[in-house]
Amino acid sequence: MNALEIKNLRASIGEREIVRGLSLEVPKGEVHAIMGPNGSGKSTLAKVIGGHPDYAVTSGEVLMDGLNVLDLEPDDRARRGLFLAFQYPMEIPGVTIANFLRAAVQARLPEGEEIEATEYYAELYQKMDALEMPRNFTSRSVNEGFSGGEKKRCEILQMAMLNPKYAILDETDSGLDIDALRIVSAGVNALRGPNVGILLITHYQRLLDYIVPDFVHVMIDGRIVRSGGKDLALELEEKGYDWIKEELAETANA
Repeated sequence: MNALEIKNLRASIGEREIVRGLSLEVPKGEVHAIMGPNGSGKSTLAKVIGGHPDYAVTSGEVLMDGLNVLDLEPDDRARRGLFLAFQYPMEIPGVTIANFLRAAVQARLPEGEEIEATEYYAELYQKMDALEMPRNFTSRSVNEGFSGGEKKRCEILQMAMLNPKYAILDETDSGLDIDALRIVSAGVNALRGPNVGILLITHYQRLLDYIVPDFVHVMIDGRIVRSGGKDLALELEEKGYDWIKEELAETANA
């Protein structure tokens, strides 16, 4: 199946279980948003899918087009088409954006095939123009001295150049002002299409004004507890999460 499928996933850090039997399916061609209060496990889910070594998967599967990627190293997951945009992108001093992206693109090519430099830079500049990034960014070290908006634009530039099958964007709106949010959202929307599935993780409905999801899921205590359309995000913006928690408590006590 052409989808990112998460099946009954359980994951822990140390003795603490954070993701607790979570199931979710993101087909190619769709944008799904996960919302939830602090501490619900949203960022942990993203890191587990990406293969962060601090988290132990105790049960379940994460399937990309039918392949369980939990058996793969993070770089193998990336080569097979998984992309993770971090909430707090790391700085890489001494490595320019141009060289970093060139190495990443090269790593996805078949063995023995080399990037054609002219074509690579033409595509890179085209993507940068769409994200309103000045050309001199290519000579700057990755994220070093960047503002929050610049870091997030750099993440979306990486996504655009790598052309993933599935993209997980962990709180891409964190730390962005309105102008940066608009630009980053436009970059994400430009990449939407039938060949990519996108999972957005966010606290706030405002991001979903710019990137309108096909489905919205509510995550509380490591589980998906409610799913719906864009209207669900508007309801959460109006009411918060307590009403869902109260419904869950009433169901548990029934």
